[in-house]
Amino acid sequence: MTTPTETTGSAAEAGPEAASVAAPKKIEGRSPGKIAWARLKRDKVALFGGAVVVLLILVAIFAPVIISLFGHPVDEPHPDQINPDLGLPNGAYGGISGDFWLGVDPKFGRDVFSRVVYGARVSLGVAFSAAALSTVIGVLLGMAAGFFGGWIDSVISRVMDVLLAFPQLLFSIALISVMPNDLIGLSGSFLRMVILVVVIGFFGWPYIGRIVRGQVMSLREREYIDAARSLGAGSGHILLKELLPNLVAPILVYMTLIIPTNILSEAALSFLGAGVKPPTPSWGQMLNDAIGIYQSDPTYMVIPGLAIFVTVLAFNLFGDGLRDALDPKGN
Repeated sequence: MTTPTETTGSAAEAGPEAASVAAPKKIEGRSPGKIAWARLKRDKVALFGGAVVVLLILVAIFAPVIISLFGHPVDEPHPDQINPDLGLPNGAYGGISGDFWLGVDPKFGRDVFSRVVYGARVSLGVAFSAAALSTVIGVLLGMAAGFFGGWIDSVISRVMDVLLAFPQLLFSIALISVMPNDLIGLSGSFLRMVILVVVIGFFGWPYIGRIVRGQVMSLREREYIDAARSLGAGSGHILLKELLPNLVAPILVYMTLIIPTNILSEAALSFLGAGVKPPTPSWGQMLNDAIGIYQSDPTYMVIPGLAIFVTVLAFNLFGDGLRDALDPKGN
């Protein structure tokens, strides 16, 4: 029979290793953010899309630095790179060479690499700004419609229906065509960009407004909302402190999915001549310039088209992965 003294001695002889093995592991809880990040890390396709998105944002932010190191001034013509007899860049594939990584444009011989990099700044700037505007309007009106209901819900819902049925593209072209060249101190391409942001953002808010309205109508019946009301919380407190934090996930997913749509809208408007003014570069404007020469110089059309394709695909891949990661019913 083992005595207590023997038991104590054997435990002491086992050393600290046995004590650490015998000690139970501490159970640590995980926040929703950590759970979402763990899910997102398992989606390699979404991570690849997110890496491309981050790279594109950095390219747009540091465009002047990149051009000073690897390109030429965006508006600097290089007539020596154009064949005067054919009116096309010298060499194959649009004049691609060690000095001009993506060739030159057929009209003036400007560096296509520089114009694509600055075009990313225009497209992403308009897309992010319009997404932020539509998100703010959509969240505010969607929360009001879903929480208060009644005539407020009816009015906001009918406005959503009208805007969703409105021909945004035709309205944008008509609005920009009648706009003066100088308005409230803004002029040129910057004025065009502001108009694009306002038009795309204003016509885009009903999409997130409907999503937020449906979420709020479901959340307002939860027990914690009734508990907040019973404690005397007002409508403002419930909307901002109780409902809004639970809408962060769908809002983030919506923004990652609406940004590529805004990029396509900006490219379409620039292609139709309703975007930024030349010589400010834009991917849609470059596609428009390539219409007349794409049969003899397809490279000039392929490069901006590929830039649009890669950007939209990266945002969609990342948005799909983020939606799956933030889904509380996901595996």
